[in-house]
Amino acid sequence: MPELPEVETMVRGIRWALEGGRVAALEACPCERRPLTIRPALATIVQQVVGMTVTRVVRRAKRIVMEFQTGSALVIEPRMTGLMLVSEPPNETHLRLVWTLQHGRETRQVWFWDQRGLGTVSLLNPEEVTRLFSVDTLGPDALEITLEQWRALCAATRREIKVVLLDQHRVAGIGNLYASEILHQSRIHPATPANELTAPQRRRMAAATTEILETAIRYEGSTLGDGTYRNTLNKAGGYQNAHRVYAREGEPCPTCHKGTIVRIVQAQRSTFFCPRCQRPS
Repeated sequence: MPELPEVETMVRGIRWALEGGRVAALEACPCERRPLTIRPALATIVQQVVGMTVTRVVRRAKRIVMEFQTGSALVIEPRMTGLMLVSEPPNETHLRLVWTLQHGRETRQVWFWDQRGLGTVSLLNPEEVTRLFSVDTLGPDALEITLEQWRALCAATRREIKVVLLDQHRVAGIGNLYASEILHQSRIHPATPANELTAPQRRRMAAATTEILETAIRYEGSTLGDGTYRNTLNKAGGYQNAHRVYAREGEPCPTCHKGTIVRIVQAQRSTFFCPRCQRPS
């Protein structure tokens, strides 16, 4: 499932093909699978964006934002299995959309591929863009959040810290995989109430968040056993080889070498941790 590192990798991989290019075409690919959620209708989007120049492509939490000179933007949410590609897709069965960009005499293309069809594509006007990414809608980005913001968001709730990390209204961009890894490196039990974290624990969590997410971006994300996630060149990411606890239930802890990784369920999501490294407070 694409989380912050995977979406950031997609954004970095498609920028060269999109930024500064004029949209020559946006077309749906033949696909008999579950359709994407597209708002408004694709024909309306095409009417509004063809001929427009893409001024910037950025990540906002776990979304890809393609901005135009008018201030409007296409917001793409990959969700479970969505990929943005500039090379051959994993297969043609699940190709959904193709953008054709004109850069002078050069033509470039970007594809959206989605195996499960859970992704969304929305064309927003400037006011809608501002509203979607306002502080009332999204928490601070996980790569930009300050220690004081960590303190405030933890102090405001008694929910388990693992569940808090997944709440995009509290902190934006962290998903299930990286939440487990962050808490393990921080030596924090995932069921600890957020408002009971000590100052040293919050400092460790803040440092681990930055280190793990930035390292995962350098490795171009994590490709798990199902092989669904691929980078924009249809290559596997590399950070899965550095996972210390995620999906390693029953294995010896690589940190303390004495505990065994266990799995519990929190908010209907799997959490992996070492009971010896991550003891309850």
